[in-house]
Amino acid sequence: MTLIDSLRANKRDSIITKIASIEDVSIDGFCSDILNGYTVIPKNKKRSFDKACAIGKGLKIKVNVNLGTSPDYEDIEGELRKLDLSVRLGTDTVMDLSVGANLEETLKRVLEHSPVPVGTVPIYEACVKAGNNVKDMRESDFIKAIKRQAEEGVDFFTIHAGITKNTLKVLKESSRLIDIVSRGGAIIHRWMTLTGNENPLFTRFDEILDIAREFDITLSLGDGMRPGAVIDATDAVQLEELKKLGELQKRALKKGVQVIIEGPGHVPLNQIKKNVDLEKSYCNGAPFYVLGPLVTDIAPGYDHITSAIGGAVAASCGADFLCYVTPSEHVRLPSLKDVRDGLVASKIAAHVADLARGNKSAMQRDIDLSKARRKRDWKRQFDLSIDPEKPAEYRKDSRPSVEDVCTMCGEFCPIKISEGTKKS
Repeated sequence: MTLIDSLRANKRDSIITKIASIEDVSIDGFCSDILNGYTVIPKNKKRSFDKACAIGKGLKIKVNVNLGTSPDYEDIEGELRKLDLSVRLGTDTVMDLSVGANLEETLKRVLEHSPVPVGTVPIYEACVKAGNNVKDMRESDFIKAIKRQAEEGVDFFTIHAGITKNTLKVLKESSRLIDIVSRGGAIIHRWMTLTGNENPLFTRFDEILDIAREFDITLSLGDGMRPGAVIDATDAVQLEELKKLGELQKRALKKGVQVIIEGPGHVPLNQIKKNVDLEKSYCNGAPFYVLGPLVTDIAPGYDHITSAIGGAVAASCGADFLCYVTPSEHVRLPSLKDVRDGLVASKIAAHVADLARGNKSAMQRDIDLSKARRKRDWKRQFDLSIDPEKPAEYRKDSRPSVEDVCTMCGEFCPIKISEGTKKS
């Protein structure tokens, strides 16, 4: 029985009460939103972890961190250090996107280590096990990888089931600058082209739903045709896939399977609201999971900033889930520092959107920090900040001549001057 099945039978798991309390929402409304597909709780039946979360309507914006090895970098311990840092800084979920030869061992270690929900893209495993020879992948390999990872305990899957022969026809007729930037989308595209067959993630979607239902796994329906350049945003290819994802979401919900919808990608600022509105319309109000979006293409090395700008706007317009982007996006596998910078930028974007959406606890945190700033209570300010360690390091290194001010203004601190003026 899935979470949706339980709610349909008027049974409420303790996780419902716990998360509703944390989010400060009514239990009845929360349950109704899960039943209607507006909200999900990614959690495999086989997993037990401390930091379950809900993603969707009326809730705080959640943030995901991507981890994983590559053929050029297979340091599992390094990825676990990134996981530890991400959890300490408050990530809500992680995705293991490993494509290195040791991907099974990496996933096992991540699942053992992670106190937050873990997601994957099972097609990567199928491709690696085929020796990275896409043509050698059989339809059964796609399903086998999904089943194995479900049994391992994965909480949510990216499934690129919205790519069909018709999608590829639209792609071929398009004037896209960059055809495909999704790794999963590119694998599916190549397999379909080499074999001449329809996408098995689409044709065998009912089998995938049966696996997801057995383990109560949330499906993250992937945007294999997301734009990889701002000039390509909101084009016919992207929207063709998005419409198909809406149809698949309906099928999944009918079977009691939770779904989130993945979204772009590279989108100029003036098209972000339209993208969010289209997803909510085409996909029946399902939670929207966006990569960024990145609002310009000209900032390699700073894409945590371009994505934070886009993420703040997207979430304030109704997106529910932000996938972090690091400074090293488009350039290399992220370092530990890149992970920190990317996550902090996305956490800032999420909080900015929570404020814009009128979340009371988010505003209270700003108020509490401002009170601490007024009092020059440095420790309290840092404790309330998104990354307490960085401002504490700055404070330690600056060595102010007067203890209760900073070296920017020193004795000319306007807060302290105004405080003295009031007393005189």
